[in-house]
Amino acid sequence: MANSDTYRTIKSVSSGIYKEKGSRFLAEAYPVSDEAEIRTIVDSVRKKHHAARHHCYAYMIGTESQLWRVNDDGEPSGTAGRPILGQIKSHGITNILIIVSRYFGGTLLGVSGLINAYKSAAASSLEQAEIVENVIREFYEITYPFSGMNDVMKILKSENIMQSHQSFDLECRMNISLRLSARDKILSRLSGIEGLRFRLLPKNLSE
Repeated sequence: MANSDTYRTIKSVSSGIYKEKGSRFLAEAYPVSDEAEIRTIVDSVRKKHHAARHHCYAYMIGTESQLWRVNDDGEPSGTAGRPILGQIKSHGITNILIIVSRYFGGTLLGVSGLINAYKSAAASSLEQAEIVENVIREFYEITYPFSGMNDVMKILKSENIMQSHQSFDLECRMNISLRLSARDKILSRLSGIEGLRFRLLPKNLSE
């Protein structure tokens, strides 16, 4: 990662193909944000390529690349999912799922041949992808007395903080979006305002 609060991923779905001794390896790369999406996508690809013999995949999820899985789907262990994952890692990207569907051509490729084929297919899908760098943000709800309005707005303006869901009354309330690298500094400044409280909202966002 270039910075502590950025990560690289793909912007949209991309595809590629690799052919070897009659077999076709169709690769599709999908941007994903959690494991709940994986099964639905894999099932849809199985239906779309129902004549394919194998649907092997790997995924990496998390801004620190902490969650990953591989699946060889009947191919010899280590010959499909791991080569796919290797391409994800070598490109330094996360929040991605790559599925490679193999249409068998009648000729066995052997272990080294399979590893190269799945690696090359995954690489071809990434060659067609637009890789983007996203900023990690956290959302906070802040509440403060109306008397603190000027101080709050002064800080938010000086730090160029994104605001939403604003409510101004005797007690004011709004959501703010903080870049992770600036979070501690900004929350420290806001904490100096009498009566201000904040809480982390459950969903982290990126831009």
